[in-house]
Amino acid sequence: MAKTYSIPTYFILIIFLINLISSLLLTWADVLPYQLQTLTIATRLRVDLDATAKASRDFGKLVQQTPAAVLYPSSIEDILSLVKFSYNQPSPFTIAARGRGHSLGGQAMAPNGVVVDMTSLKNSGAGIGIKVTKNHVSGSYADVGGHQLWIDVLQATLEHGLAPVSWTDYLYLTVGGTLSNAGVSGQTFRHGPQISNVHEMDVITGKGELVTCSKATNSDLFHAVLGGFGQFGIITRARIPLEPAPKRVKWVRMLYDDFSTFSQDQEHLISINGLDYLEGSLITKQSPPNNWRSSFFSKSQYPRISSLLTKNGIIYSIEVVKYYDDLTSHTVGEELQELFKGLRFLPGLVFTKDVTLVDFLDRVHSGELHLQAKGLWDVPHPWLNLFVPKSRISDFNSGVFRDIILKTNQTVGPLLVYPMIRNKWDNGMSAAIPDEDIFYSIGLLHSSGADDWEPLENQNKEILQFCDKAGIKIKQYLPRYTTKEDWMNHFGPKWKIFEDRKAQFDPKMILSPGQRIFNSI
Repeated sequence: MAKTYSIPTYFILIIFLINLISSLLLTWADVLPYQLQTLTIATRLRVDLDATAKASRDFGKLVQQTPAAVLYPSSIEDILSLVKFSYNQPSPFTIAARGRGHSLGGQAMAPNGVVVDMTSLKNSGAGIGIKVTKNHVSGSYADVGGHQLWIDVLQATLEHGLAPVSWTDYLYLTVGGTLSNAGVSGQTFRHGPQISNVHEMDVITGKGELVTCSKATNSDLFHAVLGGFGQFGIITRARIPLEPAPKRVKWVRMLYDDFSTFSQDQEHLISINGLDYLEGSLITKQSPPNNWRSSFFSKSQYPRISSLLTKNGIIYSIEVVKYYDDLTSHTVGEELQELFKGLRFLPGLVFTKDVTLVDFLDRVHSGELHLQAKGLWDVPHPWLNLFVPKSRISDFNSGVFRDIILKTNQTVGPLLVYPMIRNKWDNGMSAAIPDEDIFYSIGLLHSSGADDWEPLENQNKEILQFCDKAGIKIKQYLPRYTTKEDWMNHFGPKWKIFEDRKAQFDPKMILSPGQRIFNSI
């Protein structure tokens, strides 16, 4: 008798579970408040697994948090309607704006809330595009939709012989995404981060209000949003200053076997005029000379570099760029030689390339395509990004680069270390940086297999613990804190202002719950 009833019992149970799951998937919109169903955006809210699963993961591949729905807006008004509706509810639901999903730890997620797929605005041909205004008196600029990619901004502005001056290393990120953090790269020492290169923005606040802001108008919102982790509003338009674009670049890398010399030469180079880009990096056996970020060296140069690695364990590299055009093509070489006077790189270990501006700025994308073809791009990325005060960078090298990283011998990916200048940042903005005139940007850009990222995360924790015990007052860039206390320490004296601005622009704490600032675990 047991065998007679076992098959239909399991069969009925399976059918019941299938129907239950189907019901949950198909009728989420039916249990939404009636008013939301009657809004025009209801047809652009998706609750199917394809939509919610995509919005539950990000570039980091370390966190998975599923939203209740995903909005694919066809206009700015769609986003306004969603935020305004949530704000007016007795129990508001959370909302997160998502661009390319390039966050590392769920920052663009909204567990049980609604994720707004900002790229849908571009796909639908709606929203703000890229409009260039040339003005030789007050300065040229581009009005750019927050959903636009920086690579598209570059291509559109170059058609007018212009370009922004501050970039990130990777251009396939949205304008709104990088401005919500800071946007740093090798141009930051000269022009400041991307958040220091914005004239004006349109922002949807947590109250569902579309507000135009600048340093002169609604300045509190302007300063709050830039570097504000999406806590105060969703950027729908940014006005970016433009300058005449060069056509080509001289791209040079110099190698060092001593960290003190390497760091002193970097600090010297950012103190003089003439260079347009500077980044430093480490070469180790696990982080080879050529990687997805930049394939610079030829195979014929590998033997000498490998010999130095065997001898020293780490080689340090300074990477600099000088822009030029037709008028300066005959002098750019001499200018570089003048800038390099007094530098103490290893003799004979200076390497030069001559490429177009686009090829240089878009250098990471070719590495991305190469890894995608091998199935090695869509993998966990337990990155650690830090700002380290200049006064402690030598201690950081000794305790982290030469101890923790060499000892564990598991770091796979580029290792960046280059200086920035504090006065190029606007202290009124939300972004938190070390309280020294010069500080270093550290990027440990790890990659791992699907199931072996935890050792790298543990290494990150060991690095943070070392800094804490050694009294190195770091600031995390793209932080992944989980407690209010951590966030208060991060912002320091800015915390009270940050908290007050949250109460002013998003009092019901609707926006960007994935940052875990005001809903920390």
